[in-house]
Amino acid sequence: MHNTMKYIKWIFGSIFLLIFSFICFLTILFWQADMGVPAIGADVTGLQKHTADGYAFCQGGMLRKNEFGLWEIRLEGSPEQIGAAQGILARDLLYYQESVFVRQIREIIPSDSYLRFLRFFTIIFNRNFGNLVPEEFRREIYALSLFCTDEFDQIGTPYERQLNYHAAHDIGHTMQDYMLVGCSSFAAWGTASADSTLIVGRNFDFYVGDEFAENKLISFVNPDHGYRYVSIGWAGMIGVLSGMNENGITITLNAAKGTPPLTGALPISLLAREILQYAATVDEAYQIAQSRKTFVSESLLIGSASEKKAVLIEKTPQKIALYESPADWLVSTNHYQSEAFRNDPENLKNIEMSDSKYRFDRMTELLHNAFPLTALKSADILRNRTGLHNRHIGLANEKAINQSIAHHSVIFNPDRLQMWVSTAPWQDGAYICYDLNKIFGLTDFSSPIHEQALSIPADSMFLKHDYPQVCYYRASCLQIKKAIRSGEMLNSDFIAAFIRSNPNHYYVYTLLGDYFDSRAEKEQAYYYWSKAVGCEVPSLRELKHLNKKLKR
Repeated sequence: MHNTMKYIKWIFGSIFLLIFSFICFLTILFWQADMGVPAIGADVTGLQKHTADGYAFCQGGMLRKNEFGLWEIRLEGSPEQIGAAQGILARDLLYYQESVFVRQIREIIPSDSYLRFLRFFTIIFNRNFGNLVPEEFRREIYALSLFCTDEFDQIGTPYERQLNYHAAHDIGHTMQDYMLVGCSSFAAWGTASADSTLIVGRNFDFYVGDEFAENKLISFVNPDHGYRYVSIGWAGMIGVLSGMNENGITITLNAAKGTPPLTGALPISLLAREILQYAATVDEAYQIAQSRKTFVSESLLIGSASEKKAVLIEKTPQKIALYESPADWLVSTNHYQSEAFRNDPENLKNIEMSDSKYRFDRMTELLHNAFPLTALKSADILRNRTGLHNRHIGLANEKAINQSIAHHSVIFNPDRLQMWVSTAPWQDGAYICYDLNKIFGLTDFSSPIHEQALSIPADSMFLKHDYPQVCYYRASCLQIKKAIRSGEMLNSDFIAAFIRSNPNHYYVYTLLGDYFDSRAEKEQAYYYWSKAVGCEVPSLRELKHLNKKLKR
């Protein structure tokens, strides 16, 4: 008995020692973490914002909201000047964007103490950010952070938060199973383009709620070093998600599937920013991409006006490859195409299990039906809501090119330095045209800067007929989920109206099956799940999940 007690004490003592040692190890990592807080070269805290006739300005910067609801900002100078000008001019937008983002986090993690715990581990994970993020970008982020609220300091200091928010897009990649990220893009040139010039189109399907996409920010930037460029994003995002520089280099990001590293790396949007600011050719873009270790797997669609083509830089945390299309057009969704990655097990699994290949085939079909491409035809492709062979697969189906979730949609003509940016809702409002030849020469943003005559009209048929249905469908989904949690009973009229709102979408029947299952009405649950299986289910993963429910 004595020996047994001694043995038990030894086991518990060993476990305690291991846990204590692990906590000490994490604490050491925390205190050794280098978030790369930079020493900025100028005092920017004294800069003042001035307003006049619907626009705001401060030293080297101007901000205005156009008649279509898009925010337009002009920035120039050193990293400190660019960051501070955005911080001062877009202070309210920064607060709004961060509030929406933190509210989303709080829905998942409501506890302040757990948020502080999360901050502890985030700093450990990103402990080498100081060496990973180029100094000029850290200087810009730091200057911008000086004008951020301290309301959310339980998550981190303003600088830590703004730096870490640049990894939000990357984290969305790792949660691709939840459809936070699922972009589609294409390029056409030569015989595939109406006038042989390069044309690039993309939907940026990064969805963290409609509120997050309310204040799109188009940044026209003239940095002290590198090339002038334009980028579409939101306040606080100094990285690039979709953009074009003065050389006619365009870049758009498409998430791919891969294993992320065990420690932090350069957020992909900051790599895209570096390419846009410093590359004039595909080769220069590839060299920059080669030189950086990134957190996620990504396809970067690079368009080049001078070389009259587009390519894909396919990158994982471990390796990189360049893919050039054998034709004069190119499609990119969320899987790899190069020889280096084509037969990679992770890539093959992604193709089999996700909706990426379906969207790839649908976009290829739409392109072939639209050749030779124009900006107007490109908008029609990016707005398309049907499946292969024009099959009705339901509004907002993940297999559609237009899923009614896009943060933004954009069309580039790099040869002419023109771009068309979508306006709300999603890509169904007007596409506003910007001519960078004119805009890069402007010092005054007090008057409208878009090209009204070249803009593409809104999709009026969708807005009149289907847009109300999408809104009703999404609101009803939330109501049904609430009923499942609370045990509330739904009346038959509501259920019938819900089905009518989106009768071809598998998720209508999936959710109704879940509702009846929660009420132990098994026959009804089986009926609706069977209806769901008969629709266009977006992924093999989801189809297997439905079949498991049916077997049960």
